[in-house]
Amino acid sequence: MPAPQKKILFCLAGAFSFVCALGTAAAIGTQLWVRGTILCKTGALLVNATGPELEKFIGEIRYGLFHGERVRQCGLGGRPFQFSFFPDLLKIIPASIHVSVILFCTVLIIFTLVGTGFFLYNAFGSPYETLHGPVGLYLWSFIACSCGCLIMILFSSEVKIHHLSEKIANFKEKSFTFKTHSERFADSFWIILACSLVHFLNTLLIRLAGFEFPFSKPKDSGTATGAADLMY
Repeated sequence: MPAPQKKILFCLAGAFSFVCALGTAAAIGTQLWVRGTILCKTGALLVNATGPELEKFIGEIRYGLFHGERVRQCGLGGRPFQFSFFPDLLKIIPASIHVSVILFCTVLIIFTLVGTGFFLYNAFGSPYETLHGPVGLYLWSFIACSCGCLIMILFSSEVKIHHLSEKIANFKEKSFTFKTHSERFADSFWIILACSLVHFLNTLLIRLAGFEFPFSKPKDSGTATGAADLMY
């Protein structure tokens, strides 16, 4: 591939990586990782609420990696509560998984920025092999993509397997019991998915620029060259 086209591809990949770094950094600080509704089970059972009456006992919850908000509905109107994971909820949540998600988000930002720098270095500089050349670009993209996948897997397990929303809803509740009515992953979670897909796309752009995947077997041209030499 001609050099100008390679520069365009590497600049495009670098721009994608930089946008991903900004998106991940913004996603970490929001409350838009999970949105859901919580049912005041105790109140609903006391009045045997069904149908439209049940709506009076369904509140809302949303949270991110550091803080969130829930609206407590027990038949007498909504009461909003703010909560923080650190240090309030550390005793009731799977802290090791939650901290791992935050750490991998940090690693994702770092390696995405590193990848951005090396994409631009390969576009405008004179890179040499190993970690500065195409092998390094594949490596940074692979690590960033893997971090994004691990973030989604760990956070999904924390929410779905460990019932994170239900634990938050019942935090410091003595008279009422709450149950998750519905929940879904919100914008910030899907931003991480989009970033992972972008890093995978970047590996395809590197290949499109004419660089072989690492550990791929090069074509054996030695035999053909030897045969040509024998003819002369």
